[in-house]
Amino acid sequence: MTSKSGLEFKVGDAVVYPAHGVGKVAAIETQEVAGMSLEVYVVTFDHEKMTLRVPTKKAASAGLRTLAADDTVTKALTTLKGRARIKRTMWSRRAQEYEAKINSGDLISIAEVVRDLYRADTQPEQSYSERQLYESALDRMAREVAAANGIDKDAAIALLSKSLAAKKPVAAAAPVEADDEAEAA
Repeated sequence: MTSKSGLEFKVGDAVVYPAHGVGKVAAIETQEVAGMSLEVYVVTFDHEKMTLRVPTKKAASAGLRTLAADDTVTKALTTLKGRARIKRTMWSRRAQEYEAKINSGDLISIAEVVRDLYRADTQPEQSYSERQLYESALDRMAREVAAANGIDKDAAIALLSKSLAAKKPVAAAAPVEADDEAEAA
């Protein structure tokens, strides 16, 4: 059964919902809401033990999408290898920006957060909130890479770790919160 919206998902399709990551279309149902008939995608997220109902006509505007294509996954892995771009703003503002990128559902934006918050063993320890955001972004990215490549989450994390290990090293003398002029040097 296909929907009446522009997006055509079938039962069993893996999809990405921005705020929750990778889920699976469990059913397409017609429900009565306020006396009106409404067709919805029933999306289950096993890792969160959650079920979400997205009206088929609002699926696109809600951000429901198919898994990232191979070229997008490749671009995201390349993003991980780049130099961290950390703004010289207060942590609370950066944290809000990181959270917005994670919840955007855009794989490249999530990869930017993983890249910017990644710490090698030789670098200083992260704060608790930095670590939480990093792990959230890494988990979200790993789930989509795993689903897109047909591998399990652990294999996806190994793939991401390999890309992060190939990352350009940050000079030891440069502060962690380097601004654009210091990065250009």
